[in-house]
Amino acid sequence: MRIAYFFLGAFLAIAQSAYAEVASPPVLAPLKRQAQAAELSAQFLSRYSYKPVPLDDALSVRIMDAFIKSLDPDRMLFLQADIDGFMSDRSEIDDAIEERDLKIPFAIFKAYQQRVVDRMNYARSLLKQGFDFSAQENYSVLRDKAPWPQSEAESNELWRKRVKSDWLRLKLGGKNDAAIRETLDKRYENTLERAYKFKSDDVFQSFMDAYSTSIDPHTDYFGAAASADFNVSMKLSLFGIGAVLQERDEYTTIRELVPGGPAQLSGKLAVGDRITGVGQGKDGAIKEVVGTRLDEVVQMIRGKKGSVVRLDILPADAGADGTHRVISLVRDKISLDKQAARKSVLSVKVGEATRKIGIITLPVFYEDFEAKGKGDQDYKSASRDVAKLLDELKQEKVDSVLIDLRNNGGGSLDEAIDLTGLFIGNGPVVQQRSSSGKIEVKSAELAAPVWTGPMGVLINRGSASASEIFAAAIQDYGRGVIVGEPSFGKGTVQTVVDLDRIVRNSKPEFGELKVTIAQFFRVNGGTTQLHGVTPDISLPGLSDPTSFGETSYDNALPWAEIKPANYTPADTITTLLPTLQSRHDARVESNPDFQRLLKDIADLKAQREKGIVSLNEAERRKEAAAREKRFKDRAEAGDGEDLGDDGLEAGERSLSADIAIENARKNAKDVLLDETVAILADEADLQEGVLRAATKESGNTNGK
Repeated sequence: MRIAYFFLGAFLAIAQSAYAEVASPPVLAPLKRQAQAAELSAQFLSRYSYKPVPLDDALSVRIMDAFIKSLDPDRMLFLQADIDGFMSDRSEIDDAIEERDLKIPFAIFKAYQQRVVDRMNYARSLLKQGFDFSAQENYSVLRDKAPWPQSEAESNELWRKRVKSDWLRLKLGGKNDAAIRETLDKRYENTLERAYKFKSDDVFQSFMDAYSTSIDPHTDYFGAAASADFNVSMKLSLFGIGAVLQERDEYTTIRELVPGGPAQLSGKLAVGDRITGVGQGKDGAIKEVVGTRLDEVVQMIRGKKGSVVRLDILPADAGADGTHRVISLVRDKISLDKQAARKSVLSVKVGEATRKIGIITLPVFYEDFEAKGKGDQDYKSASRDVAKLLDELKQEKVDSVLIDLRNNGGGSLDEAIDLTGLFIGNGPVVQQRSSSGKIEVKSAELAAPVWTGPMGVLINRGSASASEIFAAAIQDYGRGVIVGEPSFGKGTVQTVVDLDRIVRNSKPEFGELKVTIAQFFRVNGGTTQLHGVTPDISLPGLSDPTSFGETSYDNALPWAEIKPANYTPADTITTLLPTLQSRHDARVESNPDFQRLLKDIADLKAQREKGIVSLNEAERRKEAAAREKRFKDRAEAGDGEDLGDDGLEAGERSLSADIAIENARKNAKDVLLDETVAILADEADLQEGVLRAATKESGNTNGK
């Protein structure tokens, strides 16, 4: 997991902007510990990575290119002259790291901040005038490979079209000119204000992201904040008050209350309440946090279990000058259940029979390493939670089990192995090859599987790493049917290295590295690297494989193959696949929901390939009318409502409107899940038929 900061772009402040209306952002300078951390990381990465990459001029060039891309991914703001200026230092990054000198990236970032100020002021100045929406012109939405503007005039033209596009979206969404001006002015002002809130650690994190991913796509550097978030994502727990927070108009706002958490149990907080101050302990001074970065407020609210935090609250229904109240909460352990395994049951008619399919959704392969290491018998674990859910599904007498791994980006390797064991018992699950070439076979060690009935796995392009290990093993053993899109294609193993521990530093200063140490291989000898897991039955997907997945990285490891492990596959699924495929084909051919999804995907692909949007109002209204008709037809067919495009971004609607849209999306018909459940119902039906035939044959034989 990488912490991503919102960067609009960056370029050198060659001359004072004609549009600057505010003071320059604060100058950020590298800290001594950051330079030490960079040099220490370089020592480790150049020696101990799976494919060590020396820190030399060639890598320096890659780092510079990656850093520039992270700041200006759409090439909207750099001028070509700025790029030319950066290039003079392009091969100096390696020397700078070794000499513990980070002036180059910080100088680039300083220029970035100033140019954000420049461009946002220019964008706001455009709002004072109107736009001619009868003109025939287009705005390019795919600029990642476009040339940078050659002049400020060319940059101004790009931004004129950008602002015009933003304006037109809001106009098509039903807003009048006054409301559009107000919305866009606030949007650009918020972006402007972010340029003043960056800290030295943000610059360093961005630079180290560029360095680490230049080694390989899955090597990461974690500063203190990123490391804490990574640990929370694996533990699925933290100590705090149990509230999901969001930044809205400079206020830290309650977005959601976690059931059973201190905030919800207190009855003192409600969704929409704004936190204006935070104090530590029963008597600690309350520090005002209006305008403070959200991540900083979160860190102030988190703390040790049993400790007290005091919050100054401006109620949701109060105006800016409303009456505040101060509340005290005792921090407690909060379980992040949204990321935990969960189950549901769907019933499907197959012929005259009704099949019950148990669905287990697993968003991540989590494991509380710390609690496990301390011998906690009740530590949080994906495989342990799934085992409990399987026992519950047995009690509900389901006919088949589906493991939904869509958008599960991985997690603990051990959990992937243990999860496989729930379905195969014991046996090899994955082979791991170290940088030395040594191959280790990792096996599940359950005495017997927890679930022996029909099963399947649903994957998509977002299913990666541990998800691919599990799906590949299930496929290689012939244990279940794999349904969905080809997966991500990440076939490498990472470990987290504490840099402070390496140098025996007594306090946390240098951060952590997530380093690629091995490549994993399927038990059949192949690897999921690049190719991913190919489903037995394919379903359509919305993702673009050219920009998402292992094949989108230019420094990804190649596909490889080793000897198969010693395992015994079953041929049950292989035998059933032709019938499963033909039933699936016939079903989706006559399924209007599925056919509409195919049309949506085709439209999205066409728009993606087009890469431009029209800025002509009449053309856009014609497109919108066609879209509205399509959604109206769906609504009449009972397939959800049209959420439309109101042109607003996250946080620009009312909180209740944002939550309503989020809930509508959650409750929308999941066409791919429904079809996968039907496939598993067919699988259960066919396997039962095979079992009946075998039993009958056995009876005839015994009777002879």
